[in-house]
This record gives sequence, structure tokens and C-alpha cells, in this order.
Amino acid sequence: MQSNLNPEQWQSDVQRVADSIRLRVLDHVLRHKGGYMSQACSSAETLATLYMRIMKLGESESPMIPPPFAGVPSKDNPNYFTGAGYNGAKAPHLDRFIFSPAHYALVLYALLIETDRMSEEGLAQFNQDGSTVEMIGAEHSPGCEVTSGSLAQTLSQAAGIALARKMRGDSGKVFVFMSDGEFQEGQTWEAFQVMNHYKLDNMAVYVDVNGQQVDGRTEDVMNMGDLQKKLEAFRMRVYTVDGHDIAALAAPAEMPDYGRPLVVLSKTDPTHGLPRLKERAPKLHYLRFTSDEEQAMYEKDFKEMTAKFKRKA
Repeated sequence: MQSNLNPEQWQSDVQRVADSIRLRVLDHVLRHKGGYMSQACSSAETLATLYMRIMKLGESESPMIPPPFAGVPSKDNPNYFTGAGYNGAKAPHLDRFIFSPAHYALVLYALLIETDRMSEEGLAQFNQDGSTVEMIGAEHSPGCEVTSGSLAQTLSQAAGIALARKMRGDSGKVFVFMSDGEFQEGQTWEAFQVMNHYKLDNMAVYVDVNGQQVDGRTEDVMNMGDLQKKLEAFRMRVYTVDGHDIAALAAPAEMPDYGRPLVVLSKTDPTHGLPRLKERAPKLHYLRFTSDEEQAMYEKDFKEMTAKFKRKA
């Protein structure tokens, strides 16, 4: 968390990391002829702001180059580990970060690299057999602490962690990053009910509301209506913000909690920073090139984005 910098400086630093996340993910997508690009476009500012401004995390305790998969948790497996060490120690005064949308894993890895928590050499292990740097993140993947399983299971696990921390008297909070499609699952609403019942004011949930999922626009697949009003009915403290406005993203976490959990609905554009993606609407979930010509156009975009970023830096 950057607390001693003037607003212009810390916001500039966060934006630099957000821009770098998009560039790194696009570079990866070009090298592998496909990947989760729109998720980087929509969530880069939210994740960068969480790591660099909002959350109080310790230094990474994990190897810069992620170790191979050591097996599933078991009393007979002393080598088992999660990826939580990349977010620092589990100290009472430090925050915990729980990552929910497992298909955003590439974005998380790029963030860890840009914040010096993971080496870029580790990304070479992406989606390789035996690697923890999985395409769909699991509990052993860098930056992850729990396995999402089907989307929407993670919020319940985070609520359990937050309840335990509250009972222990820990001062650190539990931050959760979610995608808006997870609100189509009943377990999400059950978790919010629990959060309200136990008054888990040590929880903050940031949601990437990019309005798209694997089958197209979220409102076409299952229209969820007014999320802010629904969450307020569950007694959450809710703010809807521009997810590409760094100051707006950071502000709610500095407000009084009034004994209630915080939810920030981060309204984002899944083509932000890469307008060419609009040509694929409404199917933006996964970018797979249909021809060499199409890939060449994205390579041109990458060069232009790189040049623009260097001028900004």
C-alpha cells in the first residue's frame, strides 16, 4: 500500500502497472495465439489499485519462479502449499487477498510480475504439465489461496476466513476480487447473507462488472438487474464506480465501515485499451485468432500500445 505519496504520484504509479498488465497479457496472447484478453482490459486498474494502494500486504514469501505442483492437501503430504505466499505473510495486522474468478489467472500473474512478486520467467511455465502457473488458477497457483471450483464458491470461503479473523481479533481485512457473472449463482447470495448476519465489516469485495461472459453479454445470458439495490437489500455498504478511474476505485476503502461489509461494483469496459476487441462483440470471453491476418493486426496494436506507454513513462 502506497500511503506516503501525493495523489498524482501514486495514481500515476498504479496506472503504469495497469498499462503494463495489458501489454504483458497481450504479448502472452500473441505468443500463444490465444488467451483471456478482455479480462485484462477490464480489470487491470482494479487489481493494480488493490495491490498498490488499498491492501496492506507483506512482501512475497514465495519463490520468484513458482515451484512445480507438490500434490493435493493431505496429512501425508508435508510439501503441499498454496499460492498465498505471493501476497505476503498471514499476519494478524495484514490483509488477506482472495482471488475468485479463476479464468482471470493470467491477469493476476501479470500483476504479480509488475509488482515484483513473481519473476517473468515464471510465466514461461503457464499451462504446462506439472506447473502451478495454471491457465485456470487453483489454490496452489501464484497469488491464489483457495480454489474457486465452479465460479461463486470463493466468496463463501472468504467469509469463513473473515469470520475466523474477526473472532481472533485480527486487525487485517479480507479482500475479495470477483467477476459479475458470479452473481448469477445462488451461493453468492447465500454468502452475502452470512456476511450480513455476522456483520463482517472486515470484508471488502471488489467486483469487475464488465458485462460479459463466455456466452456473450451478461444481461442477455441472465439479466441480474440492479446489483447495487440488491446488495443494499443484503445490508452491504455498496459503491458503484468507474473501474478505470483509480482514485474512484480507492476512495470507498477509505470510508467508515459502519459495521457492514464493503462491496465496490467496478463498472468496466472489456475492450479498454484495446479497441479492436470491439469487433468481436458480444463474444469477448476468450481471444483466439481466426487467421494470420487477424493476429498481425493485434501485433500492430501491441507495437502502438508499447510506443504510447513508453512515451507516457
